[in-house]
This record gives sequence, C-alpha cells and structure tokens, in this order.
Amino acid sequence: MVLLGASPAPHYSAAPRPDAPRATRRRGRELLDAIHEAVLAEAAEVGLSRLSMEGVARRAGTAKTSLYRRWPTPGDILIDAMYHTLPQEVPTPGADDLRGDLVRALMLLRGVMVDGTRGQAMFAVVAEARHHPDLYRRFTEEVFDARGGRFTRTVLEHYAGRGRIDPARVTPLTVDIGEAMMIKYGMDHQAFPDEEYVARIVDEVILPAVGQDPRDGRPSGADPT
Repeated sequence: MVLLGASPAPHYSAAPRPDAPRATRRRGRELLDAIHEAVLAEAAEVGLSRLSMEGVARRAGTAKTSLYRRWPTPGDILIDAMYHTLPQEVPTPGADDLRGDLVRALMLLRGVMVDGTRGQAMFAVVAEARHHPDLYRRFTEEVFDARGGRFTRTVLEHYAGRGRIDPARVTPLTVDIGEAMMIKYGMDHQAFPDEEYVARIVDEVILPAVGQDPRDGRPSGADPT
C-alpha cells in the first residue's frame, strides 16, 4: 500500500455506531466472521488510537475473553480481519490479457474503496502509519505480501514470469503506479474513480511504463507490420 506523505486519508462516512448486539452462543466460523466484521467497523469509526478490545467485543456481541483466547491485541484482530477479507488478484492463467487483468486488479481496489467499512479501516492504517509504524509494517507484510502482493503487482509479476513483459520493467515504482493514482483520486475528489478512469490509468500510465502499447498489446515502438 502506498503512503502518500502526511495527507489525510479520504473520509468515507461509516455507518452510525450501532447498539451492542445481544450476545449469542456463536462458535467457529460464525463467531470469527462477526469479530472480523466488528473490528473493521470499529477501526473505520474510531481509528487506530481508540481501537480497543472492549469496543470490538461490544460490537461483535461477544465477551472480551473470546477475543483474548485468540488475539493479544485489537491490532492483531484487525490484521487478521484484513488478511481474510482482502480481495485477491487472479491473473488469466495464459497471461494473454494484460490490459484486462490490470483493469480488473484496480477495480478490486476500487471495490475496497467503495466498501465504506473495509475501505475506511484500511485507510486508517495507512493514514496513521506514522503513529503506528509497527501495525503499518505488519499490514504490508502480513496482509499484502502474505496474499501475494498489492494491487497490480501480482498481475505484472505473472506476465513478467511468463515472458510477456520485460521483468526489468517490473519495479517498486511501476507496481505502485495504479494504486497510488487511485488513492490520490480519492483524496483529490472525495469520490471513487469510475471504470473509465481506471482504464485510463492502465492505458496512459501503467502499460507505457512496462513497455506495452495499450492499443494492441505490442511492446511500445514495435513495428506494426
């Protein structure tokens, strides 16, 4: 995830804080899903500095002891929830649709941004990275890296590994271009980029940066004949 200086993360309105749900005897997957949902909503609403076991337990309708059995801190719950809910890029197996795969990867990111709870929780981690550097590091390593990389990186590495693009062009800069532009758009416009804008990022910035012609997939400067 790209951290854009000290600029505040775009604020997307979270749902009103609900009354604590009545505790029920949930177990296994049902309880875990409720806790994941609760920690994301709590982080989106109160931020990292005020994230607490009490708040997560209240929102999930469970006892704090249920949380402490599995996680030592609320930050651990948040990392676990993000890992299990982050969408995963899946490039075409034959590596024969680079443009389409890049557009789909960025649309996955847009989906996270549009999801007020999950998106705002993720941006809370990014925006508060200077105050919570260890949690931000874990977010990068245990969520993005553990799931195969950040948005568009998996696609570019997939195509480079199959000889479809020059591996030397897949750099820390080129794998972050699309993500950075998506987040900047959100900050500048306080809105979500539409699919047309996403396609422009791919056609006008990412594909040229990796030496591809967006019109037909040929390497830039290739002889059309």
